Amino acid sequence: MVPTAVYDTPPAISSTKDVEPTPFQAMSHGPTIPGIPLFKTLEEKRQWQLEHMAGAFRVFARHGYTEGMSGHISVRDPIHTDGFWMNPLGVHFGMLRASDMILVNLNGDIIGGTRNRAINAAGFLIHAAIHKVRPDVHAICHTHSTFGRAWSTFARPLDMINQDVCNFYNAQGVYAEYGGLVLGEEEGRRMAQALGPTGKGLTLMNHGLLTVGKTVDEAAYLFRLMEKSCEAQLLVEAAAANGLQKQIIRDEEATYNFKMASEAENLYCEFQPEYEYEEFLTGGAFKA
Repeated sequence: MVPTAVYDTPPAISSTKDVEPTPFQAMSHGPTIPGIPLFKTLEEKRQWQLEHMAGAFRVFARHGYTEGMSGHISVRDPIHTDGFWMNPLGVHFGMLRASDMILVNLNGDIIGGTRNRAINAAGFLIHAAIHKVRPDVHAICHTHSTFGRAWSTFARPLDMINQDVCNFYNAQGVYAEYGGLVLGEEEGRRMAQALGPTGKGLTLMNHGLLTVGKTVDEAAYLFRLMEKSCEAQLLVEAAAANGLQKQIIRDEEATYNFKMASEAENLYCEFQPEYEYEEFLTGGAFKA
């Protein structure tokens, strides 16, 4: 069933005499674009989440974030709130559909969705640990993307070297340990600790990147942004090694950029061009 969405769209700011706009309103000159939709039933919300989860995987496939069976996205279920959806192990991101996802609870029991495939065991431990301690997090993305893996070898946070990376200002962590494949609960708990109570992105040393969000769209947009920010940082480091000086954005400006841009509604909307392009390319086949 196609979800029936009601878009909770704030009114546009009509003049400079109006009250100060919200960050979401400030991004639009004229009518405000639709934000995160509301649904009449939790079943409709669930279906919408699964469609956007599958869409995020298709976007990741298009940008080359696959690496064998590695990589996973989780989305908290609106009905079984102690459970979350994950992708089946061993299915290419570019083939995933909404109906392929698997619902698992925090104990690791499969409680819904596709039952003829396993989930990634290491992925479950990472996602479960974060979902347990961060009730504000509704979605988590992790893949073994190229530039994220390259930057992770330095075990350093990203520098505020451009406007876009300020979405992670004081909201990124570094897990500066590497214990091999994550096959124990303790490793997952330490990763959740490194992310912290308000973190949006995490660099896993010798491993890759992880992002979180209030929607799968937010988490997916932040992952794309973090991966591209790692690429930019590596280019800058190469230039700096040859004598060019880096100019870091000052704390005052970085704080302002974060306040105005790194907000759930904005970050949801930032992902919609990618999602809608995927709909255009596939005719929405991933929603099935």
